[in-house]
Amino acid sequence: MKVPILLPNIFNHPFTYKSDLNLKVGDYVVVPFGKSKITGVVWDEFEKKNKKNFKVKSILKKLNVEPLKKTTIKFLNWFSEYNIIPKGMALKLVLLSSNAVEKLSKDTYKNFNFNIKSNSIKLSEEQKKSLKKMNNSNNSFRVHVLQGTTGSGKTIVYFEALNDVINKGFQGLILLPEIGLTGQFEKKFVEFFGFTPAIWHSGISNKKKKIIWSGISTGEIKVVIGARSSLFLPFKKLGLIIVDEEHDQSFKQDEGVTYNARDMAISRASFENIPINLVTAVPSIETYENIKKGKYNISRLRQRYKNASLPNYEIINLNETKLEKQSWLSKKIIDKVNFHLSKNDQVLFFLNRRGFSPHVLCNKCFNSYSCPNCSINLVYHKNKNNLLCHYCGFKTLLKKDCIKEGECNFIFSGPGVERISEEVKKNFPSKKIEIFSSDTMNKKDSTDKLEKIINNEVQILVGTQLISKGFHFPSLNCIVVVDIDLSSQGHDLRWAEKNLQLYHQLSGRAGRMGKPATVYFQTYNTNEKMISSLTNSNPDIFLDRELEIRRQNKLPPFQRFISLILTGENESKLEKEALNFKNFIEKKIEGRVLGPVNAPIFRLKRKYRIRLLIRGTKSMKLQSSITKIIPKYKFSHGIKLSVDVDPINFN
Repeated sequence: MKVPILLPNIFNHPFTYKSDLNLKVGDYVVVPFGKSKITGVVWDEFEKKNKKNFKVKSILKKLNVEPLKKTTIKFLNWFSEYNIIPKGMALKLVLLSSNAVEKLSKDTYKNFNFNIKSNSIKLSEEQKKSLKKMNNSNNSFRVHVLQGTTGSGKTIVYFEALNDVINKGFQGLILLPEIGLTGQFEKKFVEFFGFTPAIWHSGISNKKKKIIWSGISTGEIKVVIGARSSLFLPFKKLGLIIVDEEHDQSFKQDEGVTYNARDMAISRASFENIPINLVTAVPSIETYENIKKGKYNISRLRQRYKNASLPNYEIINLNETKLEKQSWLSKKIIDKVNFHLSKNDQVLFFLNRRGFSPHVLCNKCFNSYSCPNCSINLVYHKNKNNLLCHYCGFKTLLKKDCIKEGECNFIFSGPGVERISEEVKKNFPSKKIEIFSSDTMNKKDSTDKLEKIINNEVQILVGTQLISKGFHFPSLNCIVVVDIDLSSQGHDLRWAEKNLQLYHQLSGRAGRMGKPATVYFQTYNTNEKMISSLTNSNPDIFLDRELEIRRQNKLPPFQRFISLILTGENESKLEKEALNFKNFIEKKIEGRVLGPVNAPIFRLKRKYRIRLLIRGTKSMKLQSSITKIIPKYKFSHGIKLSVDVDPINFN
């Protein structure tokens, strides 16, 4: 009997094998491929007829693994078509290091024993209404948006919805945008449910991943809390998907296989015919448009826990208060912070820039220090005493021979959180201060640091946008946005949307326990209208205006964008290739081709980058036409094409 086997590699079709085994679609098998043995899955269609006659090899063995569900196979076929990637690479996302894990003994999963405790948490009337609306789906596919002011108890509402689902014997998946959130979130989960969920992200050991993969496949593990990749786990009986902070752009996978985990989660729920809940304080533009069209249901939580008020906003006009040389904090801000500290309030200084300084140059030769592999500046990290590229990871010491004489005399231009932290220490020498960024909070001691922050043992935080993502700090009642101007610059299509979401999330960290709280904006920008529109408690006003701008300019979500990035080591060869490629595809696809242009970060990891942008209607015709034409073009040696459907940024 001939059997189609899909392998986890770059091919867009299954391979034909023969076998006398009793096999069905979804079974995991081991087959010979070249000189090696490889794990594959019995697929739902054969490869297209090939005129050449190849010798059909035999399947070596069937693995003792629960078959991959047909609904999951259909999802992977669609995922491949939508994101313009080979089917084999979609399957690779499901497997663990290209392998399946055979069934383990039940004792292996004892740490995840499912035993829900009864909890005494009482929902408010508003929360009860939201839960009722959320559960009104008869266990079939629908998208429900739970929009709530930060601190309004959204998590408890969707925990109750999940509770109902797993009591009926189904599994649940909670997607979080950041690895750093899983620790505090897991604790909250165990307090509510009384059992341990499986945590899935890149930092989990391979041994643990094998247990979780197998437990999900057999149905022994009931709940997974994970980052993007957990969406592809082989759930036996998935009953509900929850995407927390659905607006967060960390759900976009930018390297390797590119996809948006939120959008793909909605599609997986559709193929599995199960409900999905999108949870947010301020929805993404795409989600907001679907709410307006009536495609998604919505319920809103407007009251914060203990009826706490949202923070007040105050603008500190830097045109009216002169900053000291090499200083970024005004005297007025220092006075405000001292007032909050005297009331035992925790304080956050917010600046969305890691390191000490984003720009280093020599005072004698005026040479600035950029990455040798990428066309961007190196960032000085004083704590590690090195210059670091935030894109390729290149490091070098802060010691250079000057082309004029001796060693370079460095000037640091602009602040990062380390520099702000130094200034904060000078102004508040008796206070315990902690930097909160991906450089400091992805380490082994970060759980201890988090505990100290929660217990108000740390009086002052200096943080990047990581701090805005779902953390609960009971004593935080003062936030200082060091410079709102820098974060609202640039030519990013989404900057307004990003800022709206960022500042709502950020302000939501303050005043959560009912005490009065204030967010202070230091700014040279006297456009108070811009700040008040960003900080308005009703974000719909801003989103409506932003949608209208997008509609008039035929931008997403009203059109589809697909980015094609060509990379190569030879700049002139790449430029010629990009023009040839554009001419080849231009009249053969269902969309308009813009470019080619140099990418804003023109050189990345030693490769030059040129972009083409295809814009067209929101239908699969665009992807289908691109999929057909690309294989017909033969790229020159050393030039690589990558495809990004629905790009989030244009770097």
